[in-house]
Amino acid sequence: MKITLQSQFTLYPLTIRIDKKNYIVEEPVSGDFFEMPAICIDAIERINSGQTLGEIELILRENYPDEDVDMMEFGGQLIDLGLVQEVDGEKIPQKKEIQKTGGFTWIPSSVGRFFFNGFSNKIYIILLLINISLIVWNPKLFPHYQDIFLFDSMMLNIITYMLISLVLIIIHEFGHILAIRSYDLPAKLGIGNRLIFVVFETDLTAAWKLKPRQRNILYFAGMSFEQLCMLIALSIQLLFPEANAIVIGILGIVVFDIFIKTLYQCCFYMKTDVYYFVENSTGCYNLMENGKQYLSKWLPFLRSDSTDTEAFDGEQRVVRMYSVFYLIGILLTLSLIVFYFLPQAYYAYSQVFSNLLWSTTPSAFWDAIAFLGQTVILLGLFIYSKFNKG
Repeated sequence: MKITLQSQFTLYPLTIRIDKKNYIVEEPVSGDFFEMPAICIDAIERINSGQTLGEIELILRENYPDEDVDMMEFGGQLIDLGLVQEVDGEKIPQKKEIQKTGGFTWIPSSVGRFFFNGFSNKIYIILLLINISLIVWNPKLFPHYQDIFLFDSMMLNIITYMLISLVLIIIHEFGHILAIRSYDLPAKLGIGNRLIFVVFETDLTAAWKLKPRQRNILYFAGMSFEQLCMLIALSIQLLFPEANAIVIGILGIVVFDIFIKTLYQCCFYMKTDVYYFVENSTGCYNLMENGKQYLSKWLPFLRSDSTDTEAFDGEQRVVRMYSVFYLIGILLTLSLIVFYFLPQAYYAYSQVFSNLLWSTTPSAFWDAIAFLGQTVILLGLFIYSKFNKG
């Protein structure tokens, strides 16, 4: 199909909302969202009024003298995005996936508003401050790398930690779900992976229907529930120090897991909840891609996988600032490795090899065998995932 300056487009019905700096364009049939600057919105409105691409180009060049206007290229981009129904009366052949309804809509919005409203949102911030204060005033509550070693059996320790972590992940994701339901919008809970590990992920695409300030609540909802869990765990440890050792140990694992996950939220080389909050607050929605492109001038190994993204006017300063936090996030991860993960690995494997070579009971010996077998399997899966990307 040939596009000329005399071509007229018929677009799918679009919903356009003003955002921080630009506009969010929604295609309601598929539920796709796109960020566009004002000049693109002007062009779309003129397309909808029936003007040809050539007529629009002349007007835009006059109204936006500092912009490079090419309606032929923009028209091609609209077709690629699936926003065009017809060109000069000829239908564009394409399969559009109809947006699926559902997504925890069985949860009443009133339940979501009970947990996330103007009052409760302030409470969650207070909970974070209380948790920090409790740990500062009671250094013995500060998470230690040995907190996950609750039993003599390493396999039992791993299983216990994984189960507790899984429960906390589900609580975290349901925080996101309840937050978006508070606005009577759907949410989808999917399963993804990080390297070789299975993770739950909440799809908050519908949040683009909200104002930027409202979206912030959704991004922090999971962490809010985690802080509530942490306060409960810390309070029980303080109020009942002589309680059952297993119970205290499990509470210690809860605190440790939330502490590590909270620090990971500040690792800006990953798209964490805090990362999305920063994106949303600044209105720069390709921070990671643009930041990696900026850093790749000095660190070539950090080149972005997306080469077709570029910062909008005025975003360069934010991208440079983000690049600094990107590197700080890497240093934070290295610190976690040095102070937590390496000591944990050393302790675990020293115990395992001790049981393997000098065990006094058969159960300790077979526990060591099982732990090493698990290690071999995980390493194998890790290597396989690295060599089979794409």
